[in-house]
Amino acid sequence: MGVLGCLRSGPGRLLQLLLLPLVLIIFSPVSIAQQQQPVDDSMEVMDIFNQEALEKHDPNEIKDEVKHKILFFMGIALLVFLCATAYLGISMVVFNQEVFVKHMICAGITVTLGLAHAVVAIVWFFPF
Repeated sequence: MGVLGCLRSGPGRLLQLLLLPLVLIIFSPVSIAQQQQPVDDSMEVMDIFNQEALEKHDPNEIKDEVKHKILFFMGIALLVFLCATAYLGISMVVFNQEVFVKHMICAGITVTLGLAHAVVAIVWFFPF
């Protein structure tokens, strides 16, 4: 059918035929440039970041295992003081013992230790 046939079918068809090579020419350098890039760029970038992290490693930094142990012992102390506070509170109410000051001291230590435990856990392990 050729060019004369395209003219008979309308100018829209001729415009489509002329625009197709133009679009291919415009976008071909982009596809060629994408093909020339190596595929493993992401691995090279990650290796650079890993090397920098190893170089910046602080020898005085506490290991995660030690951090878990510290939090574990803080948690045990927290439970002990919580039970002692509850015991002193129950003995005041049920047995009419005069242990209000001891109860308040244990309660203060329990709240302080609980807050410290929460803050340390968030600072050490956030983001997980």
